[in-house]
Amino acid sequence: MKLVHLSDLHLGKRVNEFSMLEDQEYILNEILQIIDGERPDGVLIAGDVYDKTVPPGEAVLLFDKFLTNLAEREVPVFVISGNHDSPERLSFGARLMENSGVHMAPVYDGTAAWTEFRDEHGPVRIYLLPFIKPASVRRFFPDREIGSYTEAVGAAVEAMGVDRTVRNVLVTHQFVTGAGRSDSEEISVGGADNVDASVFDPFDYVALGHIHGPQNIGSERIRYCGTPLKYSFSEASHVKSVTVAELGEKGELLVRTVPLRPMRDMREIRGTYMELAARSFYQGLSREDYYHITLTDEEDVRDAVGKLRVIYKNLMKLDYDNLRTRGAGQIRGAERVERKTPLELFEEFYEKQNNQGMSAGQRELVQTMIEKIWGDDR
Repeated sequence: MKLVHLSDLHLGKRVNEFSMLEDQEYILNEILQIIDGERPDGVLIAGDVYDKTVPPGEAVLLFDKFLTNLAEREVPVFVISGNHDSPERLSFGARLMENSGVHMAPVYDGTAAWTEFRDEHGPVRIYLLPFIKPASVRRFFPDREIGSYTEAVGAAVEAMGVDRTVRNVLVTHQFVTGAGRSDSEEISVGGADNVDASVFDPFDYVALGHIHGPQNIGSERIRYCGTPLKYSFSEASHVKSVTVAELGEKGELLVRTVPLRPMRDMREIRGTYMELAARSFYQGLSREDYYHITLTDEEDVRDAVGKLRVIYKNLMKLDYDNLRTRGAGQIRGAERVERKTPLELFEEFYEKQNNQGMSAGQRELVQTMIEKIWGDDR
């Protein structure tokens, strides 16, 4: 049984005010090409289909197109809601879509939907458990103490009555203890949303969503496939991919990845303004990529963003790394104010703020402004 594992599409997402819809459509088409080559028995989408509970219309149309393409290929697809999704909106029309091989997890009601398939090794049961919180589970199990996410997921799994003699797959969306996170994820203060991996013992493969970096938890049996695109510069070094899980006989599992190549990559580069303005793009860089640029100039470059975007078309983020930004000194009031000229006071303020003295050109500019202001006051 071969399954393609996807998650965290975040359709409709904006990164640093840049819409990612074009990039998302491109990567979904690339995923379809991979599916054509792999010819899987099913596609698992482990939550966060959309970036918002009320997604923009363009994002809904894009997902509709993706599901339609899968249905036309007669590839069964299993979809659950994540913490970014509205489970009610995502599961709309689920019973109608079943006939097309699209299995949408319903709103959690104390039970988990599941479907059974068969191959030469016997049955495989695929369970769908959308993102749940203790509060959303507690009311269905009034006789149990459910105060933590581990207890909530544990109660939901126990209620499934999983037959461990057959092969079982779980599609779910939670933060499993030990997973590494990225800046683009929602962080729960104090790790209150941690789920212990032991609750997934009944399953031969757990297709996880929620964490954006691809990784195994303990073993390849419990896996985050990660996002198909980079959604923050903390993911710049990630190699995005599609996970393919192949289940043989009971206890046999092979997990591998197929790399994804985005329309635009995310890159972080640094240097002085003159160095970066002179950089040539034949050195592996593309002006179409998304950039986080760190300037090391000691003085701020006027309209640096506008100037650099002539070269780096999709500059998303600009910051500085110099004496001023590295300093942590506090600015205090000047002493013996009556003994200092306005220029001396401004120089003192500038040095405390920027951890360096003013240049001759800056000093001349400030002196000119002081003379103008003092002259106007007279």
